[in-house]
Parts: sequence; C-alpha cells; structure tokens
Amino acid sequence: MTTAEELIPTIASLQDSALAARLQHRIDRKTKPLGSLGRLEDLMLRLGVILGTETPALVEPQMMVFAADHGIAAHGVSAFPPEVTWQMVENFLSGGAAVSVLAHQHGLALSVVDAGVKHLFQPRAGLLIAKIAMGSGDMLAGPAMTTDQCATAVAAGKTLLQKRPGNVLLLGEMGIGNTSSAALLLSRLGGYPLVDCVGRGTGLDDAQLKHKLDVLTRALQRHPRATEPLAALAALGGLEIAMMVGAVLQAALERRVIVVDGFITGAAVLVASRLQPAVLERCVFAHRSQEVGHRLMLESLKAQPLLDLGLRLGEGSGAALAWPLLVSACQVLSDMASFDSAGVSDRH
Repeated sequence: MTTAEELIPTIASLQDSALAARLQHRIDRKTKPLGSLGRLEDLMLRLGVILGTETPALVEPQMMVFAADHGIAAHGVSAFPPEVTWQMVENFLSGGAAVSVLAHQHGLALSVVDAGVKHLFQPRAGLLIAKIAMGSGDMLAGPAMTTDQCATAVAAGKTLLQKRPGNVLLLGEMGIGNTSSAALLLSRLGGYPLVDCVGRGTGLDDAQLKHKLDVLTRALQRHPRATEPLAALAALGGLEIAMMVGAVLQAALERRVIVVDGFITGAAVLVASRLQPAVLERCVFAHRSQEVGHRLMLESLKAQPLLDLGLRLGEGSGAALAWPLLVSACQVLSDMASFDSAGVSDRH
C-alpha cells in the first residue's frame, strides 16, 4: 500500500534570487530596448529558473494525453456519447486528431495514456495502457473513484512520467464528461459558485447546459465532506485527472517544465498545487480557453496564459500551439547578441 508520503512528494520552491538576477541581466543586455520583447522575456526568465540555468534548453518534450471515461456522462452532461472517448483515442493513435497533427508538426513525442477508458485496446506504439478501471463511478451514486483507485491512479501517473525522457511535459486529456469533473473540482477547491464554473463543454445548448448544471449541483451536494484535495479528487474527479496529478507532481519533483493546456489539465494542476504549492513554479500555462470556468481556473492558479485563441478543443492542442513560444524564448536567450558582443551602443 502506497503511503501518503510516498504518494505526495515534497516539492521544494525554486526561488533563487541570484540565478534570477543573472538571467534578468542577460535578458536586459540583449540588443533591444529594455522589456521590448514583452512577455517573451518573462517566459525566458521562467524557463531559466525552472531548469536552473542561464542557458535553458528544451530536451525531448513529451506530449502525454491522458484518457478515461466518466460515470457522470450517463446523465447526459455532454453533447457527445461516451463511446467517443475510445474512438478519439484511436484517432489520436492513427494521427488524425488535432493534437496528433500539431505534435507531429512540432516534433513532440506523443503518448496516449489509457487511464480508464471503457474499451479494450490492442497494444501498439504510442499507447500506454495503465487502466485502473473501466471508467469512473457515477458521482450521484457514490464517489467517482474509491480512495484506493485514486491513489493508484496518482501513483501510476508518477511512474509513467518517470519512464519518459526529456525535461518538458505537455499535458493533454480526453474523456467525455471531464469538463464536469473539472468544474466540480474548481468549485470545491477554488471556492467558486458552481454556476460560474459550469460551461458548455463539447457544445451544449441552453437546455442541455441547464440540465448539466442541475446534475452537477446534485453531485456536489452528494459529497459535502470531500473538501481536502485528494478527497475531492476521488469523489468528483476522473481517472485521467488523477493520473495527470501524479504526472504533474513527478514532473515538478524532477524540475521539468510543465506546459498546461486548458480547463481539464488545469483541474489536475489545481489539485496538485493544493497538495504542493511549489508545483506552480514549474508551470507554463498555454492558453485561455472559451470554457466559461477556465478564466476562474487561471485566476485560482494565479496564472497568465500565453495565448487567447478562443480554443475549446482540449486534447493538449493549446499546449502544442504554445510550444513554439517556449522554443523561441530559449533560442533568443541563447543566440541573440548582447550590446557588448555586437558592438552596439547602449542607451545613454
């Protein structure tokens, strides 16, 4: 049995004023007016601090898409039927999904993790089978996961990440019904009214949205004592979210850059950061999605996303789209001349 101490590693703060000062001096001495590269300069500083060097380099980035089914989906909280989860996993693996195309374009190693899909997949390249159960439970009848299932999923996420190379984790997810879990976790752990957290997900109309809110209100009321992070995760989360929590904790422990996609991956980071706040020092938030609760999620995480493109797809697509900005930040920091090296006159 995994103990709490083994499950939740201690994540130390990265605060290093001397390193930050050296990085800022290096950025300021580039051949440009001070601050003229705007938030790209903030990203240079953040990547340098995460990786602990004045010359950060991004090595073998791993895009991991965690997939699972949700018992709450049986109550009609999504515009799509539950079988779309496994069908989209097949689409990821065959290269037909948006995240597959973007990962290929940017040279990102793509792995799809079966955390709890209600389907038996044939083993193949790119698929990591770590199934805990055939989907989560119905939150209206009991917890989404038992305490043991939740702990096993978190531990599995840690182990999976340990086996992946590189120093960057890009988070993605798939699971019909998982915006419901994300909304519930945001409301419970972030302290926001549920009505402000629940959005249209896969494209619900007004009547369907009202129904979703009613179902989720009953789910939240069903688990009033699930207030601590792991308890809330077990009661209201999903197997893919729990596995992402483990991967995030392990990535933070290993001082990897964590590129957070949208609403559902944000829910995993929210849980992980409530367990170990220094997790957030390792995170780069890719974008602000159209999902109504994502603004509050980012607010709760004190995060400023890189992009705002009106996305609402999930999968890790926003993380993949933001990836070139991280590459550019490292390249500019490494290759752009300084006033001294270029022989350019500085300001008076």
